[in-house]
Order: sequence, then structure tokens, then C-alpha cells
Amino acid sequence: MGQCSTKTVGLCAAALALAGCMSGASGDVDSVTRMRYPDAGGTPTHADKINAESAIIQSLVARRSVLPDGSPYSRVATAVLAANARTAESELRAAQLRSRAASKNWLPQIGPQISLTSLSSVITNLVVEQVIYDNGRKKGEREFAVADVEVAAVALASDTNARVRQGLDLYVAAAEAREKFALGTRTLKDMSHFEWVMQERVQGGVSDGSDLYILRQKLGEIRASQTASAETASTAMAELNAMSIGDLGEVRGVPVLPVHAGLAQPLTVTQAEAEKVRAIAAAKVDRAGQLPGLSAGGTVGEDSNFGLQVKTDNLLGLGTGDRIRAIEATREAAGRRVAQANETADRTLRKLEGQIAAKERQATEAAALTAQAKRNLDVFQAQYDAGQRQVMDVVGVYETFARQQDAGVTLKYEAIRLRIEMAELLGVLADGTAI
Repeated sequence: MGQCSTKTVGLCAAALALAGCMSGASGDVDSVTRMRYPDAGGTPTHADKINAESAIIQSLVARRSVLPDGSPYSRVATAVLAANARTAESELRAAQLRSRAASKNWLPQIGPQISLTSLSSVITNLVVEQVIYDNGRKKGEREFAVADVEVAAVALASDTNARVRQGLDLYVAAAEAREKFALGTRTLKDMSHFEWVMQERVQGGVSDGSDLYILRQKLGEIRASQTASAETASTAMAELNAMSIGDLGEVRGVPVLPVHAGLAQPLTVTQAEAEKVRAIAAAKVDRAGQLPGLSAGGTVGEDSNFGLQVKTDNLLGLGTGDRIRAIEATREAAGRRVAQANETADRTLRKLEGQIAAKERQATEAAALTAQAKRNLDVFQAQYDAGQRQVMDVVGVYETFARQQDAGVTLKYEAIRLRIEMAELLGVLADGTAI
């Protein structure tokens, strides 16, 4: 037993020494090189090193939320993120663990080898293998694992921003419904006054009942619209509270969200860049699997041996060259996907910019038209008081005034939703450090 242990230690030491010689001999990208980190006090974790060295993760961390501090939007975002299950965070941690495991793939591999020579005899050996030259496979595996962490980090940022947008969309829907309910309350009060006037005129024999029936129908439509607004607000707030920690029913206000297209790189582009790095690393691994590599190792036990071995995942043949060229083509494909993501994101941002500008312009026009309708209503009301207009004439002008008010509210909140959509695309609905 002692002799077996001595052989095992000697074999492992030889493998490690051989790996050290190969890693320090040259800067060849195909050699199995270990990851070197500074030996400073308080050595950071592997995840910290990835975060510090990754330009993609650093760009995610540097993002700042456009939600004003202390604003209703910020309160909603804080509440919905506090109750977030953060599934993407678990996936990121799994990717970090895989990367940490891959960072040690340059070390020798040790495992048992058991063979049954007969039903009554079992021979057990310890197998030690150290890869010396693998055409860059181990390095590609490490790069793939790091890129996998970057992809998971982008997914976490996207998931977090998407959740904040869901919460803000619900809050904005409730705010719009509440504002339309208040508008309907005022409209109902004014139309009820017209109904009372018409009812008195009918009772006095001045007007017939047809106009009164029309007014009552209009009142019924206003009440139905008001009920729908109340239900919309109640449903949106119930859903928002269900995805939040605490009750947000008392939060009020819809400030302008300061967001523009050049604020940050769209998350879809960042994701494409991270997937490009991962695809290139995977291509390195696949390419290395097509070519023979060199490893040193042996077995320790009853049949101890040690030597060098040439290994390959695939037998070389006439199609090997084409397989390698196909693998190399994935690099170009990954680059094209980034270019396509850039184009798509730029088109979306330009569309959102145009839509936001159009909605805000239309909201301004609606406000001007509402003011004009109010002036017309005042004129008609004065003419009615002077006996120059009928009640239904005033009612018609008032309906125009009410429709303009409603249209202005709708345009206002459509512009707010578009700004929230742009902020989500840019990934600036939450601080990168908080994520």
C-alpha cells in the first residue's frame, strides 16, 4: 500500500511539473496554460476577477437608473424588485461556479480504473492524466465558461429591467385609469345638470322627451366608462401589489422620465456581444476536438505504467478540413449577429424617439384644442343663457370639450409608456450596482 502511494505521489508530481514546463515554455495559444493572478493580500474570488476583467460586466455595473430618486417610479421599482424571485441570479451563480471549475481544468485529472478479470477477481488502478498540448481546447473551455458568466449577467440585467417595466406599466395603467375616472366624474356632474334642465323643460312643455332620452343615454355611457376606469385602476393596482412588497395604493404622480437613445448601449446588443464571445470560445473547443493532442499519464496499481499518448475526439479523414472550416465560419456568423442586433436596436430606438415626439406633440395639440373647446363652450353657454341656443346645442359643444380632454389624457400616458419601453431597451430602469 505504501509503495502504491509513493508511486501515486510521484506520478502526480511528474504530471504537474510537466504541465508547469509546458505552460511556462512559450506563449503559444494552443498550450495548456493556467490562469495567473496576482498573489496580493486578500485575494479576490474568481467571480470578482471575472467582474473586474470583463468589459461587458463592467458596462452593466456602470449603468445608472433614470428613475428620479424618491419619485413614484423609484418607489414602485424598489417595491417590485424587493419581491423579485431573481431566477436569473441563480443561473448567474451557476455559471460562475462552472467558470470557477473550468479555471482549474489545466490541473491533472485523477480517477479510479476498475476492471473485472473474472467473477472472483477485481483489479483496481488509479489513473492520472495531464494534458500537455490540446490545440487550445482547455483555454477555449475556460473562455467559454467566462463568456457564459457574461451572458448570464446580461440575462440578469434584462430580467431585472423587464420586471421594473412590468411594475411601472401597471402603475401607469392605474394612474391613467384614475385620471380618466376623475375626468368622467366631472363630465357626469355637468351632463347631469343638462339632464335636469332638459327634464324641467319637458315637464314645462317647452321640449319633447326625445332630447331627454338622448341625454339619459349619454349619461349611461359616461357611467359605464367611469365604471370601466375604476375596474381598470383596481385590477392594475391589485396586480402591482401582488408583485410588490407592501401596498402601493397611496403612491401618486407620473413625472417625466429623462431618457434618450444615446444614454446607454441597448441590452440586446450587449447580449449579442456576450453570445459572440461565447460562440467563438465554443468554436475553439470544437476545432481543437478535430485535431490530435498530446497528454501524459498512466496508472498506479497492480499494472503501473506511465507515458505519452496522442488523443483526438474524431478520427482524421477527408472531411476534417471542411469540418474545421465550418467551425471557423461560426466566428463570422457571431459577428454578423452582433451587427444585426445593432441594426435592430437602432431601428427600435429611432422608432421610439419618433413615437415619443409624435405623442408629446399630439398631447400639446390636444391641450390647445381642449382650451379652444372650452372657449367655445363658454360662448355657447352665454348664448344659451341669453336664449339664443338650445340645450342640445350646448350639450354637443360640451361633448367635444370632454372628448378633447380624454384624448389629451390618453396621449399623455402613451408617451409615458413609450419612455418606459425605451428605458427598458437601454437597461436603465435599475442601477447596475444594485443588480
